[in-house]
Amino acid sequence: MKIGIDIDDTTFLTVKAMLKYADKFEEERIGKKTNRNTLGLIKNRYYLKELYGWEQETKFAFFDKFYKNVLEECTMLPDANKVIQKLKKEGNSIHFITARLINIKDCDTEVITKQSLEKFNIPYDSLDLHISDKLSFCKENKIDVMIEDSYETCRELVDNGIKAILMTSKMNCNIETKEIVRVNNWNEIYQEIRKQSK
Repeated sequence: MKIGIDIDDTTFLTVKAMLKYADKFEEERIGKKTNRNTLGLIKNRYYLKELYGWEQETKFAFFDKFYKNVLEECTMLPDANKVIQKLKKEGNSIHFITARLINIKDCDTEVITKQSLEKFNIPYDSLDLHISDKLSFCKENKIDVMIEDSYETCRELVDNGIKAILMTSKMNCNIETKEIVRVNNWNEIYQEIRKQSK
């Protein structure tokens, strides 16, 4: 199988590092402590705009200042490396398809992402960054199944005949997903892929 895998909050836990630096940036910007548990306030993947009320210009000022720190501090989700190694060993091809930003000042997203994958011995056949239209990408590259934490992306893929597995996260845990396979960890992903490949 040709397996597509998202990176942020699917393979690596990005949201905690993102919020840590977003709080820091906001405190510097407004000159006082934010003093809140931002993680508990997340409702969807547009959390930076919702939590902080940032417009695009402010958001990109934040990325210019802290995106490199965020990417470097992401931690791997439990067992992601073991499961991906096993899937690769069983003859599947692994394709990381991520919306991670490129062209951010002083941040080589590709180098940092490759270093993170190498650090945890995560094998892959391709890495594609800044992919905002994952449906078109998956169609063009004949991806059989996409592992993703965005409900909207999974919905779009499934509606267009591409299998998708939704990784439960803070951003999607309250969404009903009867038509989309939902998993809570990488071992469940492995079981689901085994099922789908039979």
